[in-house]
Amino acid sequence: MTVETAQPASAVQSADETPGEGTPADEAFWEEPGASDDGAPGGSTHGIVAQATASDAVAQGSPIDVVAQDARDFGAYVRAGGWAFALKVARSVRPGGEAAGETPKISAKEFAELAGCSPERVMRYYKAWDKAADDGLVPYFEALAPGQDVELPDSDVWHSYYISRSSAASDRGTAIAAAAEAEGIRPTKALEVAENPTALRAAILADPSTAKAARAALLDRLKEDPSLQTELARDIARTDDLKKAVATETQAASRIGYVRQIVENGQVKTPAGQTIDAPAELRAEAERHLSLIDELDEDEDTGEWATDAYDTVKDLVAQTVQANPELRLQERRTKFYSSLQKATKVFEELTFDDVDDLDTIYEDDMLQRLEELQQAVGMCITALRKAAPGN
Repeated sequence: MTVETAQPASAVQSADETPGEGTPADEAFWEEPGASDDGAPGGSTHGIVAQATASDAVAQGSPIDVVAQDARDFGAYVRAGGWAFALKVARSVRPGGEAAGETPKISAKEFAELAGCSPERVMRYYKAWDKAADDGLVPYFEALAPGQDVELPDSDVWHSYYISRSSAASDRGTAIAAAAEAEGIRPTKALEVAENPTALRAAILADPSTAKAARAALLDRLKEDPSLQTELARDIARTDDLKKAVATETQAASRIGYVRQIVENGQVKTPAGQTIDAPAELRAEAERHLSLIDELDEDEDTGEWATDAYDTVKDLVAQTVQANPELRLQERRTKFYSSLQKATKVFEELTFDDVDDLDTIYEDDMLQRLEELQQAVGMCITALRKAAPGN
């Protein structure tokens, strides 16, 4: 597609518009066509093209000619997008390494002065054309002469080569641009959001779908950002409602994990803590409940389903233990050992070694409880001695 474009030195003038937040005045200049959602030429571009072509059309004849010329220019710039402006730079600005006397072209600084914008902005168009030339989409600078027209790529690929915001030159901007490309969106969109956190906050607060997208992105970032993990955990710990919600979800996840373990490994833990092979009936019931949970939508509450699955499986485990005399006996033995170990640990921690004056902590109830404990322990020892083999 060949696009007729006005000469840069004579046609380019500054647009009289208010720049966006965090954007210098000259950044509003040369806002490439096709940047808006409807594909219409944006901002000052329309003023530049209209000013150059309208005057030419008026010189040629009737107002109908002016309208027709505007329509042709509009269609050309919509199809070409920012390539039309990049061509102005590519055919008029000296490539690096060429001296002023070797070419009729001018430096980026001189071009910017004539255009009424910053050299940095000119160089962003220059670099975009250079990248496209490396990919074979457009001719190299050396092959272009001032005023020369060439076939231009479609506007759809312009944003793959051009980054309009100066913040993209920073390490932060480069990372944002790379992430945007990985997500399949224009880097300029991501950079715009990053430069206006207040707008992002407003969108999250007002729109559930935006909040959901932000949550998903935050979770992805948490996987590789230990500092953010710590900060978020701290925020949750300091917020009562969040703490309760986390506790509820943790319980639900634990119960689902208990059921899933039965399905995947074919084993289950009894109330006393011993691991046994799950009977076929138990596995089938666990699998049925788990399939119901897995079919839930991501945003559905799993708490009630998890509780129902856990209670059902737990009852079946208890029935399995009671139906098997040997298993029931082993369950009692395991439970006794577990209680004995807990009691032993607690009593070992009960020491007076670090108390110099016992009378300062003495209470009648303490002595009474220890005497009762001593009596209970003695009864257990007597019972076990009677049950020992050979008695």
